[in-house]
Amino acid sequence: MSEQFDLTVIGTGPGGYVCAIRAAQLGMKVAVVEKRKTHGGTCLNVGCIPSKALLHASEMFAEAGHGFEKMGIGGCKLKIDVKQLQGFKQQAIDGNTKGIEFLFKKNKVAAFNGTGRIAAAGKVEVTGEDGKVQNIATRNIVIATGSDVARLPGIEIDEKQVVSSTGALEFAKVPKHLIVVGAGVIGLELGSVWARLGAKVTVVEFLDRILPGMDNDIAKLFQRMLKRQGFDFRLGHKVTGVKKTKTTVTAVIEPAKGGEVEEIKADAVLVAIGRIPFTQGLGLEELGIKMSERGQVEIDQHYQTSIEGIYAIGDCVRGAMLAHKAEEEGVAVAEILAGQAGHVNYDIIPAVVYTTPEIACVGKTEDDLKAAGIDYTIGKFPFMANGRAKANQTTDGFVKVLADAKTDRVLGVHIFGAQAGELIHEAAVLMEFAGSAEDLARTCHAHPTLAEAVKEAALAVAGRAIHA
Repeated sequence: MSEQFDLTVIGTGPGGYVCAIRAAQLGMKVAVVEKRKTHGGTCLNVGCIPSKALLHASEMFAEAGHGFEKMGIGGCKLKIDVKQLQGFKQQAIDGNTKGIEFLFKKNKVAAFNGTGRIAAAGKVEVTGEDGKVQNIATRNIVIATGSDVARLPGIEIDEKQVVSSTGALEFAKVPKHLIVVGAGVIGLELGSVWARLGAKVTVVEFLDRILPGMDNDIAKLFQRMLKRQGFDFRLGHKVTGVKKTKTTVTAVIEPAKGGEVEEIKADAVLVAIGRIPFTQGLGLEELGIKMSERGQVEIDQHYQTSIEGIYAIGDCVRGAMLAHKAEEEGVAVAEILAGQAGHVNYDIIPAVVYTTPEIACVGKTEDDLKAAGIDYTIGKFPFMANGRAKANQTTDGFVKVLADAKTDRVLGVHIFGAQAGELIHEAAVLMEFAGSAEDLARTCHAHPTLAEAVKEAALAVAGRAIHA
């Protein structure tokens, strides 16, 4: 313990590695602790990055198989090589995780490999795979240990037949029939991957709708589109058990409100019912760090836990479990420790569903505004009326702008359509500066672009959309 660090970050996912790099930029002597052999956490290793690689590849496969002929491109019979597909995915993982390793070296961040435990304020123990323990002396500690998959009681995830999102990224062949438990973002994204590659996908959801918490108009339209893509939905149902043989798995389901039991046979079951904070083995209980009933680390407005000098960010604290939210918190903590005014605007954190078409939103939904008693106006514009979308034949979906009825300030934007995940960010910037629908409507947009649909939706708030 001869070496003293200003900051030690436990976990090198998006929140942790960004926090460490920003702190190093601000002149701190920084250490990180990571239990995986590679940096990047769930997101880069078994989450955001590999899933997007598979989504992209499966989109290209589907487009080549079904969309090229109408453009005059054809003449070849497509096949899918899952082994090569998995290699393509691994290239994406390696490129990103090695990038973090490079950034740590560039910013002189000391990396310790092993399982971290907070022995006391100012002391972190790192246990390697060989059992050897290293001690790190540090002025401050940031817990950035992320989250783990939520599990269904009585149903064992073996990552072969009954899989989490991790196992669903590793199938050696395309399942003939995949049951997805949970109609949230993860389940629908990974279901989309394997559906496009030929799997029959059945989604079992406890609630009577998909994508809870997102815009209801989008959720209804998206469900119809997924049905056209081959999805089967069993909404208002729950999985009560799973039976396995060597080659099949059978999900036992029943109505959420009670009723007749049904069995559905498949090749694999994906349990995608959400994620829970991961804080096991950190020594938080022994230290007396306060935790919430949901297992989150409790923090104050400066991300400090109940013990001075110990902070927490990302999935293991309150708020949305999103990589970019964790990154912003990591930057905020580093800047607070440097005496600056680190800050995160939780009202303006975009969320994206990377399906086809994409779904993206920022700010409030109509349900949020109704619950808060806020009067609002709606501007809605369909991609069917957008010139670029017509040319690309990507006319599904729409843009919806929600503005304060009195001030015209934009309170929420919801996009369902091609490249929605890219289009949402002009709305986020506008809202960060408290912009109005009029501001957005009077901003010149290049033609022909999909972004013109965002402008038209803003125009529609005042009932003056040009092309609809």
